[in-house]
Amino acid sequence: MSRLARRLLFLVFAFLLILTMGTAGFAWIAGYPVFDAFYMTLTTMTTVGYGEIHPLTRAGRVFNSLLIIFGFGMLSIGVGALTQTVIELEFGGAIERRRNKRMIDRLQDHFIVCGFGRVGRGAAAELHRAGVPFIVVDILPERAEQAVHGGMLAVAADSTRDETLRQVGVERARGLVAALSSDADNLFVLLSAKGLNPRLYVAARAAEEGAEEKMRRAGADAVFAPYAITGHHLAQSLLRPHVVQFLDFTTKEIGIDVSIEQVRVDEKSEVVTKTIKELQLRRDLGVIVMAIRKKNGAMLFNPPAETAVQGGDYLIVMGRQQELHALETLVEHRAAGG
Repeated sequence: MSRLARRLLFLVFAFLLILTMGTAGFAWIAGYPVFDAFYMTLTTMTTVGYGEIHPLTRAGRVFNSLLIIFGFGMLSIGVGALTQTVIELEFGGAIERRRNKRMIDRLQDHFIVCGFGRVGRGAAAELHRAGVPFIVVDILPERAEQAVHGGMLAVAADSTRDETLRQVGVERARGLVAALSSDADNLFVLLSAKGLNPRLYVAARAAEEGAEEKMRRAGADAVFAPYAITGHHLAQSLLRPHVVQFLDFTTKEIGIDVSIEQVRVDEKSEVVTKTIKELQLRRDLGVIVMAIRKKNGAMLFNPPAETAVQGGDYLIVMGRQQELHALETLVEHRAAGG
């Protein structure tokens, strides 16, 4: 039941309750006939002021005074609440849109999730869990409302339009997830987003065979085929169940505080040129270095202890959240005396 219907029902119930009590009171205290008691209550509640139908005793006038106070007060509250609801329905949408626009305008270095279907919901849930700024865009209002109810910032709009992408701050965004239902729409979003922000990192969903290569040629930084990935994961769960379980431990929120993270080494960090052996990350922080993504793009898996860390490298590490935060603090640039 809508808020307007609830308040309207409350107003009707309050009116009938006071009318019934007033009729009974005039009939019992003042000895009015039932119809006269009803008429007297009605004129009193509506402040028409026709006067007493029959002379009232002192007790009757005391009762009438109470009826004026409570009856008129209750109706005033009810009418005020009903009026407020009508105004909110008329202008609440505009107020909510302005509030959302202010929040969107403040977004910086954020992510955009285009499409809130099964894939989009999964991506949005992971971004929400990571605590990073992001916005959901879906052409269906009910899906956008579902995202809002989940505590996310969302707009109901067509993400294939440049106007929509500009509205959600694509020029200031850090990354975009193209998770629409068709490959054609995802390709269109990819081309539009890259045209508006060439530095944008775009991860796209591909459903049909052959679409993955087209999206990569169009500029997608990452392309995922959900059905192929699911099939591969199912087969791996049969062939290597313990490996799959381990990967689930590190990629899903299943009750342990362990995850795999990428940590960028600042060019002016004090750890630059030091080797993994010299850093002693596993001994001092409890963090395992699984790989290093070098500044030139090369990926070095299971790096030897003699590997030197350079500015701009990304350390692919595994550990608990507090340990990973300590590593981020270690590899960032700290000014003298900081």
